[in-house]
Amino acid sequence: MTDIAGTFMAASEAKVNDLEHRRKINFNIGKYNSAVVKGKTQFSDLNLARERAKNIKWKAIESLDQQLERFEYVFTQRGGRVIWAENASQALDEILKICQEKNCKSIVKSKSMVTEEIKLNEFLEEHHIESVETDLGEYIQQLDGEPPYHIVTPAMHKSKEDVAKLFHEKLNTAPNLTPEQLTMVAREKLRSRYTQAEIGITGANFIVADIGAIAVTENEGNARLSCAFPRTHIVVAGIEKVIPALTDLGLFWPLLATFGTGQQLTVYNTIVTGPRQASETDGPDEMYVVLLDNGRTNILANEKSRESLYCIRCGACLNACPVYKNIGGHTYKSTYSGPIGSVITPHLQDMKEWKHLSYASSLCGNCTEVCAVKINLHELLLENRNEAVVSGFSSWSERIAWKAWRKASLSRKMMNAGNGKVKNWVINKIFKQWTRQHADLHFSPKTFNQMWKEKNGESQPTSRK
Repeated sequence: MTDIAGTFMAASEAKVNDLEHRRKINFNIGKYNSAVVKGKTQFSDLNLARERAKNIKWKAIESLDQQLERFEYVFTQRGGRVIWAENASQALDEILKICQEKNCKSIVKSKSMVTEEIKLNEFLEEHHIESVETDLGEYIQQLDGEPPYHIVTPAMHKSKEDVAKLFHEKLNTAPNLTPEQLTMVAREKLRSRYTQAEIGITGANFIVADIGAIAVTENEGNARLSCAFPRTHIVVAGIEKVIPALTDLGLFWPLLATFGTGQQLTVYNTIVTGPRQASETDGPDEMYVVLLDNGRTNILANEKSRESLYCIRCGACLNACPVYKNIGGHTYKSTYSGPIGSVITPHLQDMKEWKHLSYASSLCGNCTEVCAVKINLHELLLENRNEAVVSGFSSWSERIAWKAWRKASLSRKMMNAGNGKVKNWVINKIFKQWTRQHADLHFSPKTFNQMWKEKNGESQPTSRK
């Protein structure tokens, strides 16, 4: 069995010492931070907007079964088909069946984290079906053979020089192209793909229950082309993406734009209600929506962790997290990185193997502070830690250490015993995990209790209640 936690620690240690990586990330997140400040000015009461969005997602998740059934009913009335997938394997099998029915050889695919979650591209390649990423960031990552680095910005860790070098190596372009020229190269390579592909695959930023539609948000128009040109359109979406009503988009679209990229509204916002109707001139002949569970009902069943299903994947918590900014997205080895990834991955995968992600946090609370829908992320990280311990997934040495700490901290005699040198030796020589990455701890020669006694006699300091 792979030591996932050990691999994570080794990769993290290597990445934090990569100063060039830190420079690129700080530069790109710095541009994001500047844009977000401007984007937030569109809200007369930002806190109220976030609170309302959270309440809408609460309503959607608490009545999830009803919302999804309502979506299915309305969507199928217009000729669409809904596929319920309990796990990644079922979703992949159903997509393969559709591909085989259509004799599909090539697919155009827009940006979708849930398709990364089920490893769709690798699966299609195994079955000799070409899947081309049409989002520029995803296209860059696909050329480089890497997964997305960030929920919103897949190639955030690459500079323009890195991309120019990659295009030179993979596409034989000049090695010193500007970002504008690189974009035009990608556009030229991808445009013909839309008309050649038999199937287009997109994700969904929102599933709109009352009108039976999916809503897609993007800045390049590639998702709109992916679902309009091919004769078959497949949507893959997590069941938590549902919102009750079309009118809710008036709140969620600006929030997603501002917290995701700092815009007031993204360039393309598309609502798709089904395949082409008799009165319409364009669109696919057939449209399928794959509703994916893949562990989400595990989170739904947990009253405390359920709140994490409110996430709209804006990526704001990643940009705010000091841990993410130092170790990067690929270090997590999971589809969803940063604070939200650390919260949901242990529930989507396996708590025992992935509990270490919930410790990859300073618990500073900045992720909660910037969350578009006010998810208490840092508290959910603590809930994960507690669940891991209660489930018996903590190590023997960890349990012994905390038992010893509890016993000592509840005993004034033990806390006062020995001088600072003894305590320094115990902490810095026995408990080495801290000092592997930090300077040695140095205790005061005397405790506060001892200094109080020397100054005030035997009287004890009183505590406020």
